[in-house]
Amino acid sequence: MARTASATRLKQFFRISRLLAGQLDFSTAIRAVAAEIATIVPHDHLDVCIVTGDGRFHTAYENGIHTAWGKLALAPVAHSPIRSLLLGEVDHILTDDAMSDPRFRFDGAFDSPILDHQLRSRLHVPMIVRGEIIGALSCSLLAPGRYDRYDLGNAHYLAELLSPYFFALRASEQARQSAIVEAEARAREEGLRHGALRLTEALERERQRIGMDLHDQTLADLTRLARRLERLGTMGELAPADLIPLSRSLHQSIQALRQIIEDAKPSVLHLFGFAQAVENHLDRAIRDSGQPIDGTLHDASEGAIDALLPSVAIALFRITQEAINNAVIHAQATTIAVSISMARGAVTITITDDGRGLKSSAPKAGSGVENMRTRSRLIAGRFTITAGPAGKGTCVTIVLPRIKAAQHQAAAAQ
Repeated sequence: MARTASATRLKQFFRISRLLAGQLDFSTAIRAVAAEIATIVPHDHLDVCIVTGDGRFHTAYENGIHTAWGKLALAPVAHSPIRSLLLGEVDHILTDDAMSDPRFRFDGAFDSPILDHQLRSRLHVPMIVRGEIIGALSCSLLAPGRYDRYDLGNAHYLAELLSPYFFALRASEQARQSAIVEAEARAREEGLRHGALRLTEALERERQRIGMDLHDQTLADLTRLARRLERLGTMGELAPADLIPLSRSLHQSIQALRQIIEDAKPSVLHLFGFAQAVENHLDRAIRDSGQPIDGTLHDASEGAIDALLPSVAIALFRITQEAINNAVIHAQATTIAVSISMARGAVTITITDDGRGLKSSAPKAGSGVENMRTRSRLIAGRFTITAGPAGKGTCVTIVLPRIKAAQHQAAAAQ
């Protein structure tokens, strides 16, 4: 007879295990097995409460009588009537009448459902996985004195059967919530990035407009004025000695204005491509410095940057331009090497110099380094600045990841 009862009970446990298969959330899982559990441990109210990973809160999933416990998304473990069980202070709670049992009544206890629904006979066992209490299985009957040690033993077996599955559901839920939080954070960051990028594009267009206006009118006016001064000198209307400093100052202003125009509208970039624009800027920066600097450019990108959106290519050019300027002006370098490459779809630009290094040559706060970092972030690039080879000099690296590069290429093709 005992062997038959054991075989029957084993089949019941197998049926519960099969019923759990394919259930993807706590509520449907508890509903799927509630009837089968009732054949092992009878109940009017059944709930499984699951503790959060930090052990501070829990959520109850109910079947049968529905109470206020099941309406709370998260409830503090400290206020749970079975907190002693959830905290591992006891290994079970068995009572004939919970309505008068002092273990459920303490200051701050959320015990009103016991009184509201007259849940008298109550049986609680922990759900444990890898030594961690992940929740509790609770059964209640309206009539008092209905549970005994036999029911307690069956409840422990049920908890052992349910625990791994509910542990997996909890892990899945935590992963889903984390994914949602991360996706929302990325969406916010992406939205801010796109907004900032659009602003940058608008500023870049305005820079170019100003550059063209300066070129078409202001620079032309200054050039005409310089020629007029020269003619006045040759005509003898003014003493050459008086004209020399004025003419020199005017020519310097014209040269400075030409540089401003070039910076505002990188025409070489538009006309000849990224590598040629970088090489042109490198040569000009070295020439203007008056220092014996050896500058080299190695391009193995096969024109990948020229296929990007213009705003992205301009941002990469501005970063490279600033890095070269820092190497020439601040680092006192004797060699500057620029490398452009593409591997597995990712575009990488490195600017290396043999100058004084980061501590001594880095510009002060508010200068170009932070601008480079910001520009890189706006186009979803990775910006790093480290010591150069063998710890000497400085190495600036900008990487535009494969996915981002592909997206920009696709957009540019449309």
